[in-house]
Amino acid sequence: MKELLLLSRDRSGLLVLFVMPAVLVLVITLVQENVMKSMGESRTEILFVDHDGGKVAKQMEKALAQADGVQLIKLLDGKVPDTRTARSAVAKGRFQLCLVIPEGLTAAVRARAHRFAARALDMETDGAAPAATAAVVDIYFDPTVTGGFRSAAHHLLQLLLLQIEVREKMTQLSELLPAQIEESLQTALGPMAGGVTATPKMAFNLEGTTRPILEVRSSSASEEAAVKTPNAVQQNVPAWALFGIFFIAVPMAGAFIKERLTGVAQRMRTMPVSYLTLMVGKVSAYLMVSLVQFGFILMIGLWILPLFGTPAFEVGAAPWTLLAVALCAALAAVGYGILLGTLVKSYEQASMFGPISIVIAAALGGIMVPVYAMPLPMQKISVISPLAWAQNAFLELLVRGGDLRAVATPVVLLLLFATICVAMAWGLFHRSTR
Repeated sequence: MKELLLLSRDRSGLLVLFVMPAVLVLVITLVQENVMKSMGESRTEILFVDHDGGKVAKQMEKALAQADGVQLIKLLDGKVPDTRTARSAVAKGRFQLCLVIPEGLTAAVRARAHRFAARALDMETDGAAPAATAAVVDIYFDPTVTGGFRSAAHHLLQLLLLQIEVREKMTQLSELLPAQIEESLQTALGPMAGGVTATPKMAFNLEGTTRPILEVRSSSASEEAAVKTPNAVQQNVPAWALFGIFFIAVPMAGAFIKERLTGVAQRMRTMPVSYLTLMVGKVSAYLMVSLVQFGFILMIGLWILPLFGTPAFEVGAAPWTLLAVALCAALAAVGYGILLGTLVKSYEQASMFGPISIVIAAALGGIMVPVYAMPLPMQKISVISPLAWAQNAFLELLVRGGDLRAVATPVVLLLLFATICVAMAWGLFHRSTR
């Protein structure tokens, strides 16, 4: 009973024991919900650009609109986008992909379907021009979209186009077949056609008719030559390095608690040195450890992972910008560690609240599952995670080939987060000393 009474009085301990695990299971389950589903069951926004306006384009639009989990977006900022504007929006991460229907697609498909029908009925002469290449529908993907999502989207649209292609081929066959039957009857029976009721057997020439008349072509939405399709190494090395950086907050909070409990913090305030000077020394030490840890994880991606058959990690064209983003992420982690060490009262609270809060922020930030694969409500919540800001900056540099200007917003957010954490810790510290 004494232990239960003591535990009931420890509100922070009860918070860690019950509330934090409950939040963790909710967040992780919701984040991974769409990953457990197939492409057709998860909600995907497709930017739809129609330059044709014909029958085939309308059929594609109708089929996509009726597909489960697909939402067609035809307006961008209240306007109908052109191809360049749509590609730019996808390249910046506003959409995962866009579908561009070229001008004249319907006419081209009908012409190719007509040629297919004529060849099948052996109505083309031997000197006819060879069949032209298939009409192409372009898909442009966000450079950060992984291969599995690209393949699923590509095959979904291929199946859709196959349905439209079969329908158009059958339409052309139905138009040409009656005339071919009548011609065959007259040729085979001559003047006796009126006295014979049996229809002669039709000869179909299927050679060369298996060639598709409508194809899907996938490419990256970015026009930069440096853009590469992300692989597991490019996605996971910076993500988990970032995860490790934020875990510096746990030992840092423990050091603050130890100084407070042993009286070291009280003695340090009597020294002829400003508190700010002492904090700068602590922050510098933990920043150095964080950057060394970041470099260690990158070296694993550069030299250790290739030994197991994976591609080597590519630093990209802006290594110093990558280091600057890592420094800002480390500052945010150190700021959070200072706040955590000021808030909690014991090692137990720090060891529970710190890791669980970081895991939750990592799950929301796209470290475990890409943000675009999360349910829509979780995607909106993910913008509050500092790990999401840093991860977006890393992807901008390593996958999209961006520069310092491209990552200015997440860098500013990380610095602002660090400043707010330190300011809150400073206020709590002065309040406790009074």
